[in-house]
Amino acid sequence: MNNFKGKKILITGGTGSLGQALTKRLLEEDVEVIRIFSRNENKQVTMEQKFQNKKLRFLIGDIRDITRLQRAMEGIDIVFHAAALKHVPVVEYNPFEAINTNVIGSQNVIDACLHESVEIAVAVGTDKAVSPLNTYGATKLLMERLFVTASNYLDNQKHKTKFIALRYGNVLGSSGSVIPKFINQIKENKKITITEPSMTRFSITMDEALDFILNSTKIGKGSEIFIPKLKAYTVGDIADALHSILENTGKEKITVRQGEKYHETLINLDEMRTTLEADSFYMIKQQEITDEEINEKYSSMKRVNLKESYSSDKVEKISIEGLKNMLSNSDLI
Repeated sequence: MNNFKGKKILITGGTGSLGQALTKRLLEEDVEVIRIFSRNENKQVTMEQKFQNKKLRFLIGDIRDITRLQRAMEGIDIVFHAAALKHVPVVEYNPFEAINTNVIGSQNVIDACLHESVEIAVAVGTDKAVSPLNTYGATKLLMERLFVTASNYLDNQKHKTKFIALRYGNVLGSSGSVIPKFINQIKENKKITITEPSMTRFSITMDEALDFILNSTKIGKGSEIFIPKLKAYTVGDIADALHSILENTGKEKITVRQGEKYHETLINLDEMRTTLEADSFYMIKQQEITDEEINEKYSSMKRVNLKESYSSDKVEKISIEGLKNMLSNSDLI
């Protein structure tokens, strides 16, 4: 795929922070139409009023309903699958609801894409899917597996859909991430609540995430997992940066949430043998790949040179000054 001009797009979970940012970027790419598929009526009305663009269509529906998905995908070229239950404590308390949405719902997306001969389907994943500790991570691992193995069961003469998956950490300031919570606590003159200051998280801005999503969609050939090359930060440094920018309201140590990791991993050691890399991203194949296949299909990539897992505690850290600049230039403060 060379570009998105004239393409018909569907975004599941399109009223979320990622969905809205992706919609804005795709409109700049001169797509023909974007269908926003989600189940929250109020968010759709708010988003429609915000964008006021005739290329947008708003469809109420749930990815648990395959019949509705098939109708929504009629004539669609590209599907971005971002719908999910993702708040870790909520998912821990309602595990089977997360299975219904994140796993069964994702399989419904796959089946609907095949039924409607969608060109490419992109599943937006998470670092929590790697060696998962919590139910959310486990369901997103299964979503990822469903997408990258979907082609195992396809008749290439009947189905043209390419399925790829993406992995990255929390987008800076996205819903459910720690930064908006810290900002609200400071503005309410409360102490920042921290489980462990030395906890690390990968850092990716919304613009970086959008560049990564669109680039992966263009180059994906099917059955790959794409991972961006990222820096990381400690939770303590983020708190100090926000205190420096806003006001120092102090810190309060709290217990670690159920299912919460100290560090996040984007590629584990067992995945290294099938991982390739380019300048700005890694790519995982599901099976061993020969040098000949690399030269033929992925000539701009090479085998990884990593000797340990690609984890947030092992990559370069952003300094407090760097975090202050990043936060100050964002729309969060």
